[in-house]
Amino acid sequence: MALSVNGELVDEALMRAEANAIRVPIYEGMEGEDPRTIEARVKEWSRANVIERVLLRQAALEDAVANATTGTPEELIEGFIAKITKNVARPRHKDVVDYYRKNREQLWAPETARAAHIVKQVDDEHPEEAARAAIEEILTALSEGGSFEELADQRSDRPGDGGSLGVFRRGEMERPFEDAAFQLEPGCLSGVVRTSFGFHIIKLFGKRAAGIPKLDEIREGIEEAIFRQKKQKVIEQFLDRLLAKSDIRDV
Repeated sequence: MALSVNGELVDEALMRAEANAIRVPIYEGMEGEDPRTIEARVKEWSRANVIERVLLRQAALEDAVANATTGTPEELIEGFIAKITKNVARPRHKDVVDYYRKNREQLWAPETARAAHIVKQVDDEHPEEAARAAIEEILTALSEGGSFEELADQRSDRPGDGGSLGVFRRGEMERPFEDAAFQLEPGCLSGVVRTSFGFHIIKLFGKRAAGIPKLDEIREGIEEAIFRQKKQKVIEQFLDRLLAKSDIRDV
């Protein structure tokens, strides 16, 4: 069934697409519930999400017309959100400390590593012998003082950004790769590591043991999380006011 939101027809296909997007996390969050109950929740939330997006777009376009603002619909919505949340204050130190104290157990994190790699892949187009020879040549170049980042960009089969993999947790990489990475000390290189993808040389930049991080280690992330929550609350309050005065009908 389609919707009319303030006279604008919203195709049912949009709600089906939204339902497909949110179905898996809803099923995971309602594990053990009757599937009919879950599907009712999926339908309810997908409808609400679509209505809120339409209302926000309508408000953003109305504001753009009133203020002679130009841009794509996405740019106008982004600018409008910034406008209605501009007075949201950054979290205070006390807010961050309180959040940390109240959520310590939920902040537990597994062992993580920050690393980069140089890889020579093995597949139908890249025989194992040739890949092995190529990675050994790179390892020799590194032992002679070559720059890991430059060699990663120049000779890896996955060039760019110095071979950076960012931060990853235990269990996110293939076992041989993660075992080699987590055994390294920061700043050190591995030997040649074989995975199903090919041959790798790993450089470790840092790692953190499993446990609850110290506040200073995650202060920035907590601040951003609280700030996003405060902005989202303002947006939700704005949408509630729009909903109260909008004409929404099933058609």
